[in-house]
Amino acid sequence: MKVILLSDIKNVGKKDQVINASDGYARNFLFPKNLAVEANADNMKKLQDKKNSEAHKKDLEKAKAQEIAEKINKMELTISVKAGENGKIFGGVTSKEIAEELKKSLNESIDKKKIDLKETIKTIGSFSVDIKLYEGVNARLKLNINAQ
Repeated sequence: MKVILLSDIKNVGKKDQVINASDGYARNFLFPKNLAVEANADNMKKLQDKKNSEAHKKDLEKAKAQEIAEKINKMELTISVKAGENGKIFGGVTSKEIAEELKKSLNESIDKKKIDLKETIKTIGSFSVDIKLYEGVNARLKLNINAQ
């Protein structure tokens, strides 16, 4: 019997996957526990609609990420920090601070985990920072660190 899984089941399959299950397993275990539904025409159409909706949502997210990436590639961000005489910064500039400055200038929230900063910036100068906005969508930010 073909069934559509409603949740992940170990050693059986993942959510929204269509599998062949024995009649007894489906009727006595999967259906009573609401782990699966029968793969009839109506349920298959619902599954296909759900997949189309998710694909459309992902396309919109990717388009928005590409739009943000274009803005980031064109901009140059300047952060002023306290520094010593020899150009060393007190503390350092972290991805969290960069994300906050980006939010102020772009009005877009970017997760600090998406900012690919190898290590904390501890000197004054110009840097290039990679930002991974979405799968396959990357941006490069020109970052200037100035002393106050």
